[in-house]
Amino acid sequence: MALQKPRVKVPKSAKKGDTFQIKTMIKHDMESGLRKGKGGKIVPRKIINKFDVTFNGKPVFGMSLEGAVSASPYIAFFHRATESGEFKMTWSEETGESVSATKKITVS
Repeated sequence: MALQKPRVKVPKSAKKGDTFQIKTMIKHDMESGLRKGKGGKIVPRKIINKFDVTFNGKPVFGMSLEGAVSASPYIAFFHRATESGEFKMTWSEETGESVSATKKITVS
């Protein structure tokens, strides 16, 4: 199953120097490999294990995720407005599959 389109909330604008919150969520089962499915068989492990954010091509936030993270992980973080530009958020699965989303912000 392909990774689904993530939901991302970034303010459209901010004043220079202001701190604002970015909120993200991606629908994913985050299977730990420990749960039994139908018929008593173990459901194979399949998790998103990495989340990276760049702003205008420069890394600004990143984290590793483990099997104990809940399904459909919600990630929120803060950023200080310094210039207008584009955020690129990338969720990577252990399988090597990844999905990205971009959002622009105007700083005045």
